[in-house]
Amino acid sequence: MQLMALANEARAAAGAAPLRWDNALAEAARKHCLRMAAEGPIAHRYPGELDLSERAGLAGVHFDLVEENVAIGPTPSVIHEEWMHSTGHRENMLNPDVDRVGIAVIASRGVLYATADYAHGVQVLSQTEIEKHVAELIRPSGVAIGGSTPAARVACTMENGVPRSSGSMQPLFVMRWQDSDLSHLPKELADQLASGRYRGASVGSCEPSGAVGTFTAYRVAVLLY
Repeated sequence: MQLMALANEARAAAGAAPLRWDNALAEAARKHCLRMAAEGPIAHRYPGELDLSERAGLAGVHFDLVEENVAIGPTPSVIHEEWMHSTGHRENMLNPDVDRVGIAVIASRGVLYATADYAHGVQVLSQTEIEKHVAELIRPSGVAIGGSTPAARVACTMENGVPRSSGSMQPLFVMRWQDSDLSHLPKELADQLASGRYRGASVGSCEPSGAVGTFTAYRVAVLLY
């Protein structure tokens, strides 16, 4: 795909990592490109059409950031130059925070219609995988991972407080958070782990809450004992 090759050349010159091809993004771009070719005048959204994040999510993309470039031109190289000389389109293409792309080009009316959808992909993890990942982040603190995972899972679904059951140890500290990035622990939790006050922890994950929409996010609770 010439537009992808040109984009990665421009990203290399700007010091950004190359984009990887994403079939789901390409499908979202293809459907929008078909609509552009049918309409004639280009746009990011037409009456009755889903917005970009909804189109990407419906196509099966898992992301926490998504952007789009559209254009009409005689050749891919001309379209690339149009994007490079438009501030917003150039920023989308060279954004170091996006790591994948899907592109569609359709010939119609003697010109090329092009759509490029860029995204920062998010790994899809199961409930157990999320909990294991967070546990590995906790382990270097020396706090033992154990306790009641079911209790942590229930706590994850609550806005505040903890589930109470007779005979079970009550946590001294509870941390809940929701994010698409599981590469590090929240600072408040990291500070608590570093305090030396705790000997054990349990981790639970649950469905994200609030208006997440089609963006991928994880919700986690950590109970410290």
